[in-house]
Amino acid sequence: MRETAAEATATTAETGTTAELAPGVVIPLIGLGTWPMTGEDAASAVDRAIANGYRHIDTAENYGNEEAVGEGIRRSGIDRGDLFLTTKFNRHWHGKAGVREAFGAAARRIGTEYLDLFLIHWPNPAQGRFVEAAEGLIRLAEEGLIRCWGVSNFKPAHLRELQAAGLDVPLNQVQVDPEHQQSDQLAFHAEHGIATAAYSPLGRGGGFLSDPAVTGPAEGYGKTPAQVVLRWHVQSGRIAIPRSADDGRQRENLDVFGFALTTPEMAAIDALDTGAPPRLDSDEFGH
Repeated sequence: MRETAAEATATTAETGTTAELAPGVVIPLIGLGTWPMTGEDAASAVDRAIANGYRHIDTAENYGNEEAVGEGIRRSGIDRGDLFLTTKFNRHWHGKAGVREAFGAAARRIGTEYLDLFLIHWPNPAQGRFVEAAEGLIRLAEEGLIRCWGVSNFKPAHLRELQAAGLDVPLNQVQVDPEHQQSDQLAFHAEHGIATAAYSPLGRGGGFLSDPAVTGPAEGYGKTPAQVVLRWHVQSGRIAIPRSADDGRQRENLDVFGFALTTPEMAAIDALDTGAPPRLDSDEFGH
């Protein structure tokens, strides 16, 4: 029996740099986040990230940088088949027909014939159309226009609605960092075989990067605090999508597979959880 996406992610966190989301769909465990970069800043960052070894780029319609991301990919000269590209669409497109339009618009902006991963950016439950949107994504996958589909910012209640419609979600991209671990959310993912992608994996100015639970292992392994936190993510079975436009930090963010945290070190970082919810409540916020 094939492993679930979550089990595959957890396994490859120990032995490799990728996980299998669906048969033949392999996602690098570290991706480049591109929000809020736009224009030349985004194009340059993507071009340099690919030169620095990134093979997973994450963008979204609402970031306003899909064109720039596409420009960066073209500048890099990379073969499209060697790159894993994720983007997300807004609530305007929720619905079976709308998702097809959203795909066409995103593909044109980026300059690609297909997407590796296409996500519903926010559930917008008051609109009540995210199940239709997911059904539209499945049709795109069946036609080969996208290789895999998923969601972002979906709470367990939203995921249950998809399950009630007979839809098994491959991946949910949510905010996770040492102070915002969303234990109930991640337990639901693990129980139902949903891979977790962590956005803002290094927080937003959180003090945890200077906590001894992070700085101790960093000193011991000759790594930066950010590298220790990213190692904690992938060793916990998550995909992590840090943002950086700096060449040195880009290379450092990828260099997290040559060491492993001990069980006590992992537990010490786990203990940094404050129980705080995500920055934005997806029952109230969405676009």
